[in-house]
Amino acid sequence: MEGCLFCAIVAGEKAAQFVLQTPAVVGFLDARPVFKGHVLLVPREHIDTLIELPDELMPDLFGAARSVAAAVKLAYGAQGSFVALNNVVSQSVPHLHVHVVPRTKGDGLRGFFWPRTKYADEAEAADYADRLRKALDE
Repeated sequence: MEGCLFCAIVAGEKAAQFVLQTPAVVGFLDARPVFKGHVLLVPREHIDTLIELPDELMPDLFGAARSVAAAVKLAYGAQGSFVALNNVVSQSVPHLHVHVVPRTKGDGLRGFFWPRTKYADEAEAADYADRLRKALDE
């Protein structure tokens, strides 16, 4: 897609440090990593969000995420990894991408400062659960 940074990287028009290249997925180091070794995995095909990801690409993308999550332990001596994606909100590039960030206990990452709320009661929680189950069934 014209103007998409990740499409330009996939096409070789923009430089990147590639770590993985398959027929469906490309992985490269994030230019602004949370920690060194932070990888972005993107479908070669321009897809905006997880919702648009075709079923047949799901194993390729998340299989790559699993492989990279295992590899950062070997490559960097990481104890684990943080694997995530943003879907529209906080998605800095509108091309689906999965972050794989090497983690080690005491690395300084303190998680997210998400606001927390509570359900008024069990009935409200049950209503939210029921509405989501219905939407998933559609």
